[in-house]
Amino acid sequence: MARSKKGIHICQRKYALDILSQTGMIGCKPCSTPYLKDNKDLYDAAETLPDPTVYRQLIGKILYLTNTRPDLCFSIHLLSQFMQAPTVKHYAAAQHILRYIEANPSQGLFFPADNQIQLKAFSDSDWGTCPDTRKSTTGFCIFLGSSLFSWKSKKQGTVSRSSTEAEYRALATTTCEVQWLSYLLRDLQIKHTQTAVMYCDNKSARHIAHNQSFHERTKHLDIDCHVVREMVQSNLFLLLPISSEEQLADGFTKILHRRQFRTITSKLSLLNIHSPA
Repeated sequence: MARSKKGIHICQRKYALDILSQTGMIGCKPCSTPYLKDNKDLYDAAETLPDPTVYRQLIGKILYLTNTRPDLCFSIHLLSQFMQAPTVKHYAAAQHILRYIEANPSQGLFFPADNQIQLKAFSDSDWGTCPDTRKSTTGFCIFLGSSLFSWKSKKQGTVSRSSTEAEYRALATTTCEVQWLSYLLRDLQIKHTQTAVMYCDNKSARHIAHNQSFHERTKHLDIDCHVVREMVQSNLFLLLPISSEEQLADGFTKILHRRQFRTITSKLSLLNIHSPA
């Protein structure tokens, strides 16, 4: 942790370098993204690892690194689904993450001192992307002013029959998180006079949240409808539109192009204050 008049920087540089050293990846060729260009090979039958413990231990170590590295969240979420029977391709993908860490082991979260006290949430989902289960992925990131302090990438519990349903389930999950954080700030006696805002790039999901008579087509996600609608009506947050290009939660739901990944990560309050390893 480094503190100055400008703010606080938190990173796990030593821990990252320890992982690279233990795996023999110190000095490896760095890469610009934590995931391969295509993840389809991860679901194909391939040669299983003789000792899956090595893979499980590596994923567990990198998982702990996501405490200060939200840019690793989706890739680790993806690889952690294959802990039971990892293959050679899964281990190669994990090594690719290590190459990304090698490129910038000092990356960490920065919390500016002159921050604005307002919650800003970005909610997104990727519909039916798992070839095995066809379940969607929920992703969200929540800022306090310009400081990122809550994020998640997780496969949804049920199969969604449409992209709107997947988006709305993600919206309900983000709503519960915003509600909890609002109560937490209140309990800590931190005054936030500005209403929280939540950004969603799905027009149909926003319409369901605002439309009271939209019941017939939403009976299968009735509870989620009530959760979001009640919070919108109580003015807990404003539900606003956002373009897909500006949706910061995209990086928590899917594999992005290198250029788009750099654009999103540059807006996640990540900072490097150390020289390269």
